[in-house]
Amino acid sequence: QVQLVESGGGLVQAGGSLRLSCAASGPTFSSYSMGWFRQAPENEREFVAGITWRGGLTTYGDSVKGRFTISRDNAKNTVYLQMNNVKPEDTAFYYCAARYRAHTIVLHFSKGYDYWGQGTQVAVSS
Repeated sequence: QVQLVESGGGLVQAGGSLRLSCAASGPTFSSYSMGWFRQAPENEREFVAGITWRGGLTTYGDSVKGRFTISRDNAKNTVYLQMNNVKPEDTAFYYCAARYRAHTIVLHFSKGYDYWGQGTQVAVSS
């Protein structure tokens, strides 16, 4: 069982930066690939970024490439999402998710994840 808790959301001005964290419980965090998703009101859940369990390979959604960076610290059981040059359209609830030993090619698909956090809200003002 893995529990995920997101933090770091808040209100930020367009062009600014924010770093989200997702703390995981349990001794097997290093065996899980991690993903960040977001969902704005009346929108479908959207893939933001993913990082594999081995090798730390990363993949990003097209709308955030070049602006967001995902990373992980297995010693701290934590995955991060560094958000730079944020835009009003980045406003959403952000969720982290864990998928057991997944490759990058499947990280974009929300249905395959084993565990989800409760989310943290990000609001970007123009």
